[in-house]
Amino acid sequence: MGLKPDHWIRKMALEKKMIEPFADNQIRQGVISYGVSSYGYDIRVADEFKIFTNVFSAVVDPKDFDTRSMVDFKGDVCIIPPNSFALARTIEYFRIPRNVLTVCLGKSTYARCGIIVNVTPFEPEWEGFVTLEISNTTPLPAKIYANEGIAQVLFFEADEECETSYADKKGKYQRQQSIVLPKL
Repeated sequence: MGLKPDHWIRKMALEKKMIEPFADNQIRQGVISYGVSSYGYDIRVADEFKIFTNVFSAVVDPKDFDTRSMVDFKGDVCIIPPNSFALARTIEYFRIPRNVLTVCLGKSTYARCGIIVNVTPFEPEWEGFVTLEISNTTPLPAKIYANEGIAQVLFFEADEECETSYADKKGKYQRQQSIVLPKL
């Protein structure tokens, strides 16, 4: 990276618009933290959710996802039912450079409560709002706080650019503007 990791993230956010909006420091006062950290960036969850429901007893099929399996919810606090999950999106919009790969990991504050954010990479030249899968592994309802930290993104800069980027492949989740359900 050459620069200290947090300085590199700031530089890439400003010069390449890699993260918008960008919180230049880690915000902690009274909220689950978000913003630039030592080696990554803590992302926030927006106030839009799709909560999994079993009302129609549909089969979960990633090749033919039944949209009736999800209930739309908008609000400051999302309650995920026991042993269930919700989809959400980030507040931040990402533009990943061609020589960078990221990995998104759930924050320990939520993990310590049995709430898991799926680990996912943002591939080189992927762009968009991130669709997050948030699982409640507990037998109790779980609260998710909108506009607060939900996961941390770690950045890995390569010495060379990749041969084929996500944009080159015309990836099916490129330039997401909202929560996107599974696609084949």
